[in-house]
Amino acid sequence: MSALRKWATPLTIGSFLLMGVTGILMFFHLDIGLNKLAHEWAGWIMVVGVLAHVVLNWRAFSVYFKRPAARVIMGVSAIVLAGSFVPVSGGGSPVRPVMMAVAQAPVSTVIELSGVPEQEALSRLSAAGFDATPETSMSGLTGGDRDKQMQILSLLFQG
Repeated sequence: MSALRKWATPLTIGSFLLMGVTGILMFFHLDIGLNKLAHEWAGWIMVVGVLAHVVLNWRAFSVYFKRPAARVIMGVSAIVLAGSFVPVSGGGSPVRPVMMAVAQAPVSTVIELSGVPEQEALSRLSAAGFDATPETSMSGLTGGDRDKQMQILSLLFQG
């Protein structure tokens, strides 16, 4: 347990610092570089740190379930978490529906959006190993593989 004690709380504090700063930057759309990636991975690190911290302090932690104010705070947090899964029309990021539409679109449509001449775009795709025709759908071309779809989009939308 003493080895766990040496890193659990510092890991929790460090990951909280990283999560807090990157989360605030993302909230105000000021994130740059690797902020979003750091935020996502710091979330996993924070889970490990918090779980280790709870294991080390289980007795003190369990007392919070007996305190009314603590139960209310934890209960409200659980309700907010459950509510965050409710689909909201008009809310959220449009990226998922856009990417789904792109996946179903013919390659010619995606090429047109990229602004690259069709023959040049088809040549780029061919050089990268994609046997594309203008009529081929993106999902048909990639077999639904998102990594391949992103590769194709990078090829078409590169400067």
